[in-house]
Amino acid sequence: MNSHEAPELSPALAHRAGLSRGELRYQRCAPCSAAVFPPRTLCPDCGSLSLSWQRSTGIGTVYATTVVRGRDGAHNVVLVDLDDGFRMMSRVEGPAPEDVAIGDRVRFRTTADAETADGDTPDGETADGNTAVFVPEEDVR
Repeated sequence: MNSHEAPELSPALAHRAGLSRGELRYQRCAPCSAAVFPPRTLCPDCGSLSLSWQRSTGIGTVYATTVVRGRDGAHNVVLVDLDDGFRMMSRVEGPAPEDVAIGDRVRFRTTADAETADGDTPDGETADGNTAVFVPEEDVR
């Protein structure tokens, strides 16, 4: 890198930068074509450093779900298999936690998109957190 080039962001910061723009991003390995998520510096399948950023379609299927109950009420935790070839942990906003089922089709959005009337996101973070969440696919037009 010469003095005129901007430093490359770490994989985690590059992912967060995508979320701040409303994008769900993942990496694709050039040699083995593996979809890589969470963000890393090398491919977990083949060890290559040749990873490029891709924008996800944001559409996937609930692979597993559970309901977590706490002082602030219940919420779901899901594993979503994205159509792009990677799996991620998140939650599904909208339906009651116990109504989220394995096999449900869901679509990505950020908590900034899901901001509530009082300015807080459903999980209590500020919208600046831009956390990746999912909604039932039919709820997004």
